[in-house]
Amino acid sequence: MGNPRKIFSKIYDQYVNKIYRFIFIKVSSQEIAEDLCSETFLRGWQVFKEREDIENPQAFLYQIARNLITDHYREKGKAKIVSAEYAPVVDPREGLEEKAILGSDIDLVRLALTNLTEDYQNVIIWRYLDDLSIPEIAKILNKPAGTVRVTLHRALKALKNELGNWPKEA
Repeated sequence: MGNPRKIFSKIYDQYVNKIYRFIFIKVSSQEIAEDLCSETFLRGWQVFKEREDIENPQAFLYQIARNLITDHYREKGKAKIVSAEYAPVVDPREGLEEKAILGSDIDLVRLALTNLTEDYQNVIIWRYLDDLSIPEIAKILNKPAGTVRVTLHRALKALKNELGNWPKEA
């Protein structure tokens, strides 16, 4: 199949930024995100060098990252995914359309995401920040595309509701 190091190097180059961003949004610490991202690719490499036939490297890496994030919070005994201290005080009334919400102020969105379920957080991050398609997300979650569409719709509704319920005065 070719040189495993070269193949995995291409996989790394293709996904490192997405995996890092996904982890960073969940942990809000550059240092922790870098450590967990490195560990994700280290574990990915350990499996890949034994068997190069990983059907979907992206889903495989996201699953490793999700498990490492879960382990991180389990070890730290933290209940929340992200601390509110990282979000600036802004007017949440601005830009409540889906893409505008998700593209405008990442700190505001990150804070709002903390009040959503992990499944909702993940589908929003993957769809709108990592630009994954519904079928790609379905592979990561091992669920039908229709289920992912419904989950995404509900997640966006919950996010809009969360942003809409914030105090009108900053």
